[in-house]
Amino acid sequence: MDMEKLVKLGDKSFRLYKSESEILALVRAVAQLINADYIGRRPLIVPVLNGSFMFAADLLKELKLDCELSFVKVVSYHGTQSNNNATTLIGLNQNIEGRHVIIVEDIVDSGHTLSKILPQLQLQNPASLKVAALLTKPLALRADVKVDYVGIEIPNDFIVGYGLDYNGLGRNLRDIYQVIEEE
Repeated sequence: MDMEKLVKLGDKSFRLYKSESEILALVRAVAQLINADYIGRRPLIVPVLNGSFMFAADLLKELKLDCELSFVKVVSYHGTQSNNNATTLIGLNQNIEGRHVIIVEDIVDSGHTLSKILPQLQLQNPASLKVAALLTKPLALRADVKVDYVGIEIPNDFIVGYGLDYNGLGRNLRDIYQVIEEE
């Protein structure tokens, strides 16, 4: 009987959900779709920090086309009320007018971040604007956003590893782990 692979981060325990080899197979599948769709083009790959750094690195290794890279970060400015915030994209220094842009996310759950930044990018008149995500949580989606390239859809469970964190911990794990709910 195999011992289940577990990790403890802070006050929570997590069990193995996807191994590194399974993750890399998903990354290759996403890259193959992008490679096919962008033949003869030079897309600008725009990973959203912090979580997407591992996915972006592995994805770029699998892209067999000329591409450029620009990391961005999303900052939320909170107003005087807790529900009043504006999400701003910082770090994109390239002119994207007429460019093919692919936003790279580790996970799309509520879709809130994408629903705020995609319109900001559309205002800059890119030739195309697509989203690639390793993971999506369809049951958690609250915003009307389209993810064009998806590694895998997962249940609405809390996960860590491969760039995803729990209170800043776990981003460095090679595998993805799912929280063990206490009963």
